[in-house]
Amino acid sequence: MKLDPSSTDVHPGDLATRAVAPVGPTTPRVPEVGFRQKLQRRAPAALAVLALIALGIVFGPRLLWGPRVAVTPVVRGDFIQSVVASGHVEAPHRVSIGAQLAGEVKTVPVEEGQEVAAGQVLIQLADVEWVAAAAQADAAVQQAEARLRLVREVQEPVAEQALRQAEIGAENARAQWRRNAALHEQGFVGQAALDDLRKAVDLSDALVRAARKQLASTQPGGSDHAVATTALAEANAAAAAAHTRLKYTTIKAPVGGTLIDRSVEPGDVVQPGKTLMVLSPAGETQLVVQIDEKNLALLSMGQQAVASADAYADQRFGAELVYINPGVDVQRGSVEVKFAVPHPPASLRQDMTVSVQIRTAFRSQAVLLSSDAVRDADRGQPWVLKVDGHRVRRQAVKLGLHSGGLSEVLEGLQPGDLVVPASTPDIAEGSRLQPRVRVESAA
Repeated sequence: MKLDPSSTDVHPGDLATRAVAPVGPTTPRVPEVGFRQKLQRRAPAALAVLALIALGIVFGPRLLWGPRVAVTPVVRGDFIQSVVASGHVEAPHRVSIGAQLAGEVKTVPVEEGQEVAAGQVLIQLADVEWVAAAAQADAAVQQAEARLRLVREVQEPVAEQALRQAEIGAENARAQWRRNAALHEQGFVGQAALDDLRKAVDLSDALVRAARKQLASTQPGGSDHAVATTALAEANAAAAAAHTRLKYTTIKAPVGGTLIDRSVEPGDVVQPGKTLMVLSPAGETQLVVQIDEKNLALLSMGQQAVASADAYADQRFGAELVYINPGVDVQRGSVEVKFAVPHPPASLRQDMTVSVQIRTAFRSQAVLLSSDAVRDADRGQPWVLKVDGHRVRRQAVKLGLHSGGLSEVLEGLQPGDLVVPASTPDIAEGSRLQPRVRVESAA
């Protein structure tokens, strides 16, 4: 078979046959360019068709049904409403320790952070002056006691004897006056002598009255006894004050606890009223937390909470709301609340930062919606974009509790409904879309 070089009617099978046919040394080689030219002419059209098919596959559903959009489902589950806030650990009260008199610090036998027992020595001041003052006061007490004993043991017995002598003298003077009065009636004694005896009787009676007064003054309730007793009481008071001041030179822990601050060293000269140490008493522990005032209506006494220290986030412990400050911090817009911690962990220390989750309400098997899908909630007329087939429509809803990024739906939606997050761009009521479910977890 002969090949016509000018013919363009060439088939691939023929080319294959010719390629294997033996060619003699005198047979001419025919160029194979016709088929390749046809392929080159038809390739752009084929590529265009393929491109159109690819574009149809990629963009066809989008043009027909709209873009793929992440949506969240409405679910049903148990719901706990909670308020989360941060605060710090604090004892119900702290004791500021200082000196009650001026003096030089002699020793400080404790360190900051140390656990101390009630009555343990914290600071020792120089006490030489106060020891001498106490000794002087004790001497004054002894002197007052001696004065009272003098009244009781000497003056009172002497006054009793003086009264007895005065009474005897008065009795003798009356007896002489009676005898001389009888003689005067008989004419043996003159009137002048009788008058002298009457004066002696009056004088002896006066001496008796004076002796009685003197005796009464030495007895309990009398003036001398009262003076001596008062002097003793005054001396005892002065001695007590001196010994109290002496005790002030030794500053002791009023209760057991932890020293959380120390600002005094040996050799310092301290003044009354200056805080030298701060003691956190052992026992009850509480958490002091600042709550945003917008959550004030959710709080009530006795609510339970779960707390954890930021340093030990995995150690969670229970707490109970025991105090709500009646005032609001204007600068921060917050309310101070306190929680009692009945069983604090051993790792909990003073002034630690803590996070507290307060359980404010609970709903069993509530209808729940992601809060970021709700629109105009701050205006009191919340609504959502609900997926209806491949379109979205506006749906008004009535909401209940809110917490942890979820809202309780009271009316308007059912479990299984799909809604579009409010943050999704370019989606308005009536828009077409292809929903892609994004699962939200309940709080």
